[in-house]
Amino acid sequence: MKKNVLVLPGDGIGQEVCEASLPVISAMDLPITLTFGEIGWACWMREGNPVPDQTWEKIAGADAVLLGAITSKGKAQAQQALPQPLQQKGIEYVSPVIQLRQKLGLFANIRPVKYVAGDQRPFRCCVIRENTEGLYAGMDFKGVRPAVSGWLKHPNLDKYGPEEAAWTVRLQTRYGLERLFQTAFEYARKHDFTRVTFADKPNVMRESGHFAGSIFHEVAARFPEIAADIHNVDAIALWLVRKPHEFGVIVAENMFGDILSDLAAGVMGGLGLAPSANIGSHAAYFEPVHGSAPGMAGQGKANPCAMFYTIALMLEYLGFELQAEKLQHAVDRVVRDGKVATYDLGGTASTQEMAQAIIRELLHPTLGKTASVITIGDELLSGQYPNSNQLHISQRLEAAQHQVRFQASCADNIAQISALITSRIGQDDLIVICGGLGPTSDDKTREAVAQSLGRPLIYDEDVWATIQAQLRAFGVKNDPSNRQQARFPDGASVLDNPSGTAPGFYTSIGSSLVVVLPGPPSQALPMLDDLLSGREHSEPAKTTSSWTLIGISESEVGSIVSALVSSTAWDVHFLWKSPYVIVQIDTPEHSPLPLPVWQSLDRALRPYLVSKRNKKASEILQDTCNVRWQTADVELSSYLPVARKKAGGEPVLCIDVAVNPSLVDVLESETWMGQMTMSVRHQDGKKHQMTFPLNKALLAQTLPEYAAWCVLKPLTMQNG
Repeated sequence: MKKNVLVLPGDGIGQEVCEASLPVISAMDLPITLTFGEIGWACWMREGNPVPDQTWEKIAGADAVLLGAITSKGKAQAQQALPQPLQQKGIEYVSPVIQLRQKLGLFANIRPVKYVAGDQRPFRCCVIRENTEGLYAGMDFKGVRPAVSGWLKHPNLDKYGPEEAAWTVRLQTRYGLERLFQTAFEYARKHDFTRVTFADKPNVMRESGHFAGSIFHEVAARFPEIAADIHNVDAIALWLVRKPHEFGVIVAENMFGDILSDLAAGVMGGLGLAPSANIGSHAAYFEPVHGSAPGMAGQGKANPCAMFYTIALMLEYLGFELQAEKLQHAVDRVVRDGKVATYDLGGTASTQEMAQAIIRELLHPTLGKTASVITIGDELLSGQYPNSNQLHISQRLEAAQHQVRFQASCADNIAQISALITSRIGQDDLIVICGGLGPTSDDKTREAVAQSLGRPLIYDEDVWATIQAQLRAFGVKNDPSNRQQARFPDGASVLDNPSGTAPGFYTSIGSSLVVVLPGPPSQALPMLDDLLSGREHSEPAKTTSSWTLIGISESEVGSIVSALVSSTAWDVHFLWKSPYVIVQIDTPEHSPLPLPVWQSLDRALRPYLVSKRNKKASEILQDTCNVRWQTADVELSSYLPVARKKAGGEPVLCIDVAVNPSLVDVLESETWMGQMTMSVRHQDGKKHQMTFPLNKALLAQTLPEYAAWCVLKPLTMQNG
């Protein structure tokens, strides 16, 4: 059945985030009709009503309302913004948000928060705030009137008199609290949360706190499978920052919930990521949390992620759960990948660019997996032993279609290891940790992994029996300390170690698989190979184009490529390996480089092109011909490419070569940098000359390549 969604773009950046995000509805081909209406500050300034009558009519016919953002201002500013004829009519400004919540009976503000990216353990929780009562019920008064002066007393009132005071009522009703708590527990049950926490201040607000707490426990008794507790709101604020993974649903009255939900948004990564839903018995509206941000409006830099997450909440409400989950995953992936990011996420992408990247990821999900490699050991940091594991593990992961995005080494220190692991959980699909699983006191890895996972270490008696058998087979004394090699984080799967006594293990947390291996390469690498061979791998859905260039600077290449390659769907990489600049462009199969772009790139780079197969000029020269070098510069001879052994009957190409300044002058000079010109002449008279930057420290690396290219260039020109 087709659903009708009313879109109210509202004020400020609301217009921009709606325009950028709404194409996702048609991209998913959902049976949803979008209609549009007006709301917000412009309506107030025009007609003294921020929610026009025709908007209420459209709301009545909608299955859900999607709100962009709304600007609300104080009483004095609202009056001044009205047209002059309306200023005399005593019209009072009431926030459109409050009007929507109260007239539609939207009593629950639902603010799900979760780990998206960053250096913390993955978490998932939700703040549910009461919308219609509490300190935001609208019972806010100036002056202590005689009708209440008999009971509203305070010594400070005597200083300036009862008129120089203001007071607010915190209204809580059984009806309002029962439906709020019922919603919180039902939400927890539906979304697999095992804990509901009521945030209040019962030690200060004793009557209202006791009243609300009693009702909370009455409702909690209907959900015996869900833990229920009450804590002071200030303590919850602290714990929410430090340990958000320990919470499930946090429920609170209006003002406390308002504060906690914005705090939770900060823990999630900022208001640019935070969605919200306002739910009632028969209606709902959905709104990103970030507000209208009028100072940013029109600049095209607002983060649309909160709107995409909000649309996902709306889709779930409308019954499109699978599509909602896919949309959430697409936003997660783009944010974690970081290649396209708005200013608040540390990037420079526009609102439209970010939105297009999310829709592109939704329609064509990235198939490649990402990985981190963490190696452990004081001896690696000191350089006492080379860190070969980091290299070889990364090579094996790349061969298994895992893009290694992070490498690190750290000491045998529980806090350091745990912090590194925590920083990568949720960021990468696979985290490989190598080293520090032995029986000695400096091996801290298993304790650190358990700490980062938040799970205890459990002895596995079967594994201990296997370890003992291996020790006997190796003829090694069975010291009691070996027993710790049979401890694993609760829920971990053991990786057998056929060539050593310390087993590895692996376990999942969030979206990451954590694999822990012993340090010796002879043990770690076969264990990793066995694990990777047993897992399904998807071929990377991408095409790679590569150009190895010489005689051009990295900045020049960057300017040429940036002018021609504009899509954020294409990954451009530059690598400087003197004297070469290597350009690599990875394009998804669904979005290849258009032929005109590829041809323009090829034309622009052709004068400097050595190879499209990542081969150096000296390697190509070795494959192409046998060269006999002739030069009057004695020092230069030792820097030229070595001729390969001549096969029987193979012709020899005689090449005269010279450099200016001479190599003797360069080596004797105190100057380390400058320019050099190389000239070559073939035996048939063909000549080539090139001038290039001179760095005396890199002569052995660069001169053979320039010489080889000077020989090859006339041949490539002759061959087209």
